[in-house]
Amino acid sequence: MNKFGPKHRMCRRVGAPLCGRPNCPANKRPYPPGQHGRGRKRISEYQTRLVEKQKLRHIYAVGERQMRGYYDRAHRRKGVTGEEMLRQLESRLDTVILRLGFALTIHQARQLVSHGHILVDGRRIDVPSAHVRPGQEISLAEKARDFISVREAVQITPDPPAYLYRNTDEIKGVYSRDPERDEIPLPVTLEERLVVEFYS
Repeated sequence: MNKFGPKHRMCRRVGAPLCGRPNCPANKRPYPPGQHGRGRKRISEYQTRLVEKQKLRHIYAVGERQMRGYYDRAHRRKGVTGEEMLRQLESRLDTVILRLGFALTIHQARQLVSHGHILVDGRRIDVPSAHVRPGQEISLAEKARDFISVREAVQITPDPPAYLYRNTDEIKGVYSRDPERDEIPLPVTLEERLVVEFYS
């Protein structure tokens, strides 16, 4: 069973395409599913924070325990806690694969990693949550470079954000540096300070 539930249920719940796909049902029906989905409800402060946290979890497809761990580590650092959380999530190996355009969804990226198709500085890594450090090179195992899904993703995705470098011909890239907050290409508007308030 998928611990994140049907992939578009959360998109419908928050009325935004969290999955980042143009064919997301939330684009057509930006209200929660079910017979009361269109009803007007007053939303509490707690619920507002909860929804932002759920959005963030869903975008990066991480479990609740992992998300709490990212918050705890970010809270111990000197920078702005919400931005530090996002930087940690952006430096996950599966996220870097997605941002480089080697996969169309976070789930495809995770599958590439967990099936052993990804190399970091020439070493095979099969842990999607592995931390990528600035300067590390990400490449695909030789067999994976010819996967139809990978070829399609590389052809149709735009250039990666400024903190990443991509060599499209060799299907490899470099995580050049940690991103600034305004460089992170989230599929929907997110107020990470509400996520921090939820956990604090």
